[in-house]
Amino acid sequence: MDPHTEEPRQGNTEIDDEALETALAESLTELAPEASRTVSEEDFVQAVGSALEAVGGQLLFKMCVEKDGEGEHVAAASVGEGGNRQFLLLSLPTSGGVLKVETTARSENPVAGIAAAYAGLMDVFEAAA
Repeated sequence: MDPHTEEPRQGNTEIDDEALETALAESLTELAPEASRTVSEEDFVQAVGSALEAVGGQLLFKMCVEKDGEGEHVAAASVGEGGNRQFLLLSLPTSGGVLKVETTARSENPVAGIAAAYAGLMDVFEAAA
């Protein structure tokens, strides 16, 4: 066995979640709009799309929601396939700031619960087409 090749850890998804969140957050640091300006939907989609492309992810859906009286862009994405697929939630205040990346399993955002169900629905539609 090659010591440089690390096999996926089946039972420890928390470590995998952290690694995925960190990888995406690092790639988004360079892409995120400046914190001092309003973030348009187009800016958000561009930043999220570029980051997901870097890790082989796929955007599932995006929306703008109210959180604590302020607007927030939220996107759900998936990375991987089959049993190895993970779902991510990316969020950014419309007023600018830090782009937050987290797995849906660790997220407290109510939108996180929709991601896996949406992906399952899209899988059914794709199979039927």
